[in-house]
Amino acid sequence: MQHEMHILVVDDRSPDGTSAIVQCKMQAYPHLHLLSGAKKGMGTAYIRGMRHALSVLRSDVVMEMDADFSHKPADVPRLIKALEAGADFVIGSRYAAGGSIPQEWSAWRKLNSRVGNIIARYVAGLYHIKDCTAGFRAIRATLLEHINLSSLTVQGYAFQIALLHAAVVQQAVIQEIPVDFIDRIKGHSKLGLRDIVEFIINAWWIRLCTFRTFIKFSLVGLSGVVVNVGCFTALLALGLNKYLASPSAIELSILWNFLCNNYWTFRGRDSTARTPVKGLKFNVVSFLSLGISSLTFILLSLYFPKGQPQLYQLIGIVPASLVNYFLNSYWTFRAKPS
Repeated sequence: MQHEMHILVVDDRSPDGTSAIVQCKMQAYPHLHLLSGAKKGMGTAYIRGMRHALSVLRSDVVMEMDADFSHKPADVPRLIKALEAGADFVIGSRYAAGGSIPQEWSAWRKLNSRVGNIIARYVAGLYHIKDCTAGFRAIRATLLEHINLSSLTVQGYAFQIALLHAAVVQQAVIQEIPVDFIDRIKGHSKLGLRDIVEFIINAWWIRLCTFRTFIKFSLVGLSGVVVNVGCFTALLALGLNKYLASPSAIELSILWNFLCNNYWTFRGRDSTARTPVKGLKFNVVSFLSLGISSLTFILLSLYFPKGQPQLYQLIGIVPASLVNYFLNSYWTFRAKPS
């Protein structure tokens, strides 16, 4: 398949004369473009470049690529082919099977690269991606349009894992293509202590944001426990049989949990499902949870008839809550694929 290719050079007042060289070459190459601006860090430059590619060049695919030939132009068709096969986000990976880094790299540089990927994978939670910090990527425009680039408030190299994590949140199909990373012939790395610190902080921030949803869900669940036990106690006081009071109290707490999760916990997820559909899914999961909780309550009541029914009610909530969280998080409130 033939594609129209454009090159956009983002140069923010670098002192090496890049802008002048590109402007000269633009006269001979109409598909070469230059975007200049105030120097605010690599992440900011990436975002400006991507927005320009989407809004001005109307690109279907946006590629990241170093301009020092560390990434081989000959590998570009391989990344594009992976997109044509169905991927949304393709990484030219140094650490996938078949990829490589320069043998002449110093032990410090190799360690720095490896540790960066370990932090991204196991701190930020990008477990299944082998090269999280790669700067050679091909990304569908439709995926980028679903990502709030303004929310990626990072300036340095941490942008790479911030964007990758945003793609994972969008349920993007991510594929790694092994490439040989070539060491630059001229120039030097701009990676500094500030970039390293920002990278580590951002990795932990991503982890915190991931936990934030779980924390919200847990708080809603805790409030649901109060509703559950409170209603159960009230129904018992009204003379209702405990075997009828138990599922009734659970159903009331299910309704409470759905409303709280829909309008608070998962409010920011981009889902195509309407509220009634999500409500139906939530109830399907809830009936399963209800069965698990009720079965636990019944078994405990039968085997330990002299125990406190409120205690059995609380114990039954535990397995039901686990099932409730995972099924609702990954089915009911699942973000739509890009």
